[in-house]
Amino acid sequence: MLRAIVIDDIESIRKENIAIIKANCPTISIIGQADSVESGVKLIKQLVPDIVFLDIEMPDGNGFELLQRLKPIQFKVIFITGYEDFAIRAFRFSAIDYLLKPLQASDLREAVKKAEDSLAKEVFDMKLNNLFVNLERPKNLQKLILKTSDRIYSVNIQDIISCESDKNYTTFNLINAPKLVVSTNLKEYEMLLTPHKFFRTHKSHLINMAYFDHFVKADGGNKVVMKNKLSVPLSVRKKEEFLVLLENL
Repeated sequence: MLRAIVIDDIESIRKENIAIIKANCPTISIIGQADSVESGVKLIKQLVPDIVFLDIEMPDGNGFELLQRLKPIQFKVIFITGYEDFAIRAFRFSAIDYLLKPLQASDLREAVKKAEDSLAKEVFDMKLNNLFVNLERPKNLQKLILKTSDRIYSVNIQDIISCESDKNYTTFNLINAPKLVVSTNLKEYEMLLTPHKFFRTHKSHLINMAYFDHFVKADGGNKVVMKNKLSVPLSVRKKEEFLVLLENL
């Protein structure tokens, strides 16, 4: 059983979340609840939980400040948030679990399962630091967490030249660094990286337009050549969109 604490400043929401957790997560035992950063810090120190369901905005601060006061983090964290847009992308880039209010049972069960199956607790500190960077820096300086079969990396997205898919795996080609292979499909990274001037040239290729060098029209198929001389295919259905993008660079 995972011993859990729920922290939210609104009592009705806190009780509702606890009820949903109890109804859907038989491996979770709720051992306490708190309604502020201050009471949350005290309760976590007192009860030493395995997992904390943590609201972000509270009257006396936010969930990030709570975690800063407890570092190094010795428990799993699932954020519960009403944030949208940029902040949500920051969570995704940092590979940190979050749930949107109001809680949905299926999303809750998936997040708890990931917490149960996740890597060693000390990895969370790196993910959390990555999240803080993503929340504070301009969009073009985002960092992305990449998990290979044996390691976890924090990568600057401006260092990514391109991504190439192979079924459910994605290979990252990086500037001045070895390739990284992760067991996540390319579509997920397309959603994350497209707002950062990445373009899907082909079903198997996503490129960083910052490293675009030239476009080759060829009888055997159009190609895009990157500044590191990497050549990637450009599908027929993507050609017109790509040429319009070039005009606006």
